[in-house]
Amino acid sequence: MTARGASHGPGHFQRLYEASRDPWQYRTSPYEQSKYRRTVASLGARKFHSGFEAGCSIGVLTRLLALRCERLLAVDIVEQPMRSARATSANQPWVRLERMEIPAEWPGDTFDLIVLSEVLYFLSPADIGTAADRVVATLELGGVVLLVNWRATRTIPAPVTRRQPYS
Repeated sequence: MTARGASHGPGHFQRLYEASRDPWQYRTSPYEQSKYRRTVASLGARKFHSGFEAGCSIGVLTRLLALRCERLLAVDIVEQPMRSARATSANQPWVRLERMEIPAEWPGDTFDLIVLSEVLYFLSPADIGTAADRVVATLELGGVVLLVNWRATRTIPAPVTRRQPYS
């Protein structure tokens, strides 16, 4: 967050992607690859009608989530990484990619899967609260919210799974 406690805006991410096409090494990092496998595995065998991924970046997780969804909307705050995401999911026509600054912008659809993977710490506390309200408003009954956050350990963390039906 910035010194004022505000959410990181598009400029922050624009600078990161201007410096590197893959600033977090999503395609090459063993940690990231393991995290993605564990993230998808935490969903069990369930298939989803409609998924939403906030902060899709270059689309590495998007491609994996798409295999579990009949349709998937993946968004990011800036356009640069979405060019890679579009190429990555070019053969998955049920995947829609849009530029969107969450939580101020939020899709009008409802979803049975909402994924917020390593995006919340870029939001201010107030924006996290707004995002939570929007998740609740757009999550279908029985839907799944998947939150992934780095826990500051030196080893690859096991996913923290708390299964609680949404009602």
